[in-house]
Amino acid sequence: MKFYLAYLLAITFLVSSCSSRKQTEEHQLAKTILADTSLKKVDSMARAAIKEGFNAGSGYSQIWARDMNTFIETALEETSKEEVKGAILIFFALQQKNDEMIDGYVLKKDFTWNDDTPYYSDNDTKHVGFKNTVETDQETSLIQLVGKYVKKTGDTSILAEKIGGITVLTRMERMIQYLLKEKYNRSYGLLYGAMTADWGDVQPNDDFGCDWNNLSNEAIDVYDNAMLIIALNYLQEMTTDKNQKANWAELQKSVKANIRKHLWDEKRKKFIPHIYPGKSPIPAGFDENSIHYHGGTAVAIEAGLLSKDEIAIVNKQMVENVKLSGMPSIGLTIYPTYPDGLFRGGMSKPYIYQNGGDWTWFGGRMIQQLIANGFVKEAYEEVRPMIDLVIKHHGFYEWYGKGGVPSGSGKFKGSAGVLSKSISEFNNWAKEQQ
Repeated sequence: MKFYLAYLLAITFLVSSCSSRKQTEEHQLAKTILADTSLKKVDSMARAAIKEGFNAGSGYSQIWARDMNTFIETALEETSKEEVKGAILIFFALQQKNDEMIDGYVLKKDFTWNDDTPYYSDNDTKHVGFKNTVETDQETSLIQLVGKYVKKTGDTSILAEKIGGITVLTRMERMIQYLLKEKYNRSYGLLYGAMTADWGDVQPNDDFGCDWNNLSNEAIDVYDNAMLIIALNYLQEMTTDKNQKANWAELQKSVKANIRKHLWDEKRKKFIPHIYPGKSPIPAGFDENSIHYHGGTAVAIEAGLLSKDEIAIVNKQMVENVKLSGMPSIGLTIYPTYPDGLFRGGMSKPYIYQNGGDWTWFGGRMIQQLIANGFVKEAYEEVRPMIDLVIKHHGFYEWYGKGGVPSGSGKFKGSAGVLSKSISEFNNWAKEQQ
């Protein structure tokens, strides 16, 4: 009995000691975060960039749903909610008669690039829409955008706004029906798009690469389907119709189960890149299933698809991939890259654009998920290269190549938005520890 009591006391002391040490470490980390002037500087730079407008960034006149979805929280802190609401409603005015949603829009006078498939609507005669049809995240991005607007502002009136006699809420519900009708593979119970690199919107096989055509390969991936799960979360929050809530919950449950069944590689503890219901574009001898999809994995974590232990594993994989690739951060899109020549143009080479380029736009989303799931130490260590690159190059570049060479837009709002939101979440966590 004495031995048993002594054993219990020893275990209690050990647990208490470990808990005390953890609290001390977290308290010190919180102090470090709150004293980090580089975070304050980057947040200030991000807010200044986002305050300039809702277009994707310098070099882009277009307003994209997928981009705005990642900087709306900061935009609402730096711009009036009326302006944000107005920009969102234009998307719904350009929704197509088949309930399809566009990627983005511009004023008609700014529609100057070579695009032979413009999207028009009688509900808005001032703007023209456009869409990269190889991707399947337009509808889900816009639903998330509205959900974040409502959550941040408390303004539910946007849901009752009528455009062409149809409310915004009904239009969002119809967008889900469009996806289930036009982009849903019934054999797998999952959405599909064309084969692209992770979350990317460029396919191989043709030079333009952004439009679905007879060269496209139907492909099912985790990104598109995780985006659907997140959108369904927001729809359940926004609707008051109990039957509709139940429908969305049932669909969400089904998609989650099918992702785990068909796309999660239990042995390798990672998501497989693609299921090809038809012909595969992957050349013989190349193992596509060896590729880690960093962006899709980050979004999958947001969708609640991984346990805490699995999050720890995939994060370690990302960090290891960064070391092996020599790229700057976990913004690394994929690793290993697709073979030389599979994609056309510059993207045919490794570590270019979406074929292994380093995108803070998605790396920052992984940082947010690490914080949300209690991996704050890891998040702080892994955000440092992203913060340092912003300061070094005086801006938020679209993506980085080997050696941290900046490329694309120098004021990419998506990158600014995810970093600003990450910094806010770091600060909120640190203040809670004080």
